[in-house]
Amino acid sequence: MPSAGKTLFTSDIHLDSESSVITRSFLDFLANRARGADALYVLGDLFEAWVGDDDTSALNTQVAQAFAALADSGTMLYFMHGNRDFLLGRDYAARCQATLLEEPALIECHGQRMALIHGDSLCTRDIDYMKFRKMVRTERWQRDFLERSLVERQMIAQQARMQSKEQSKNKASEIMDVTPQEVLNLLQTLQVNCLIHGHTHRPSIHTLRLQEPINNCVDAQRIVLGSWDTQGWALELGAEGFDLKHFPHLTA
Repeated sequence: MPSAGKTLFTSDIHLDSESSVITRSFLDFLANRARGADALYVLGDLFEAWVGDDDTSALNTQVAQAFAALADSGTMLYFMHGNRDFLLGRDYAARCQATLLEEPALIECHGQRMALIHGDSLCTRDIDYMKFRKMVRTERWQRDFLERSLVERQMIAQQARMQSKEQSKNKASEIMDVTPQEVLNLLQTLQVNCLIHGHTHRPSIHTLRLQEPINNCVDAQRIVLGSWDTQGWALELGAEGFDLKHFPHLTA
């Protein structure tokens, strides 16, 4: 359980009805590790796929109830869209008692000003994905998709997931990582010395040398959150600084 005055950040949980271990571990995280935190930020890909807030599956309902219980205990909740769950809407966020954030989100926490994003927008070397991202983030595409039946949307999402996995096998590792110059450009544009994101599944805390000082400082931090595929991950921020933690999944 985090000590008083802590803020937590996590991403890339990829909850799915077929991943019972991850689901069980994440629900335990909400009930125990996250309990007592001032705030919890989920920076995208909470779900492996999201086809609309009208999908009231047992998993979606169970997760919403767990978030609401955490909110009732006093923890503020914030969601951000990822590349898997960009259709998650305000109705579901309301069921979770969470606030949806647009990216990039700028926050001040424990005396630090920082930017929050999911991370896929920085992977500009993956040209095919960037074209796809631009298309599906338009209001027209999302409206047309959500007008389809729930069953049809679920089938399309399943096909898209299979196709994405096949395409990823043939892409060079560096293509699926962030473009370093895009990171520096974003920091300069937002005038912040700290960026937190997920998406790449490469957890680490990077120290960057800026091309131009920001807030009279030539260094910046890029903190990458981990994926929950083999273990849980959460970044903890308190008065003493950042702590990127990982912990084993519950097996029973």
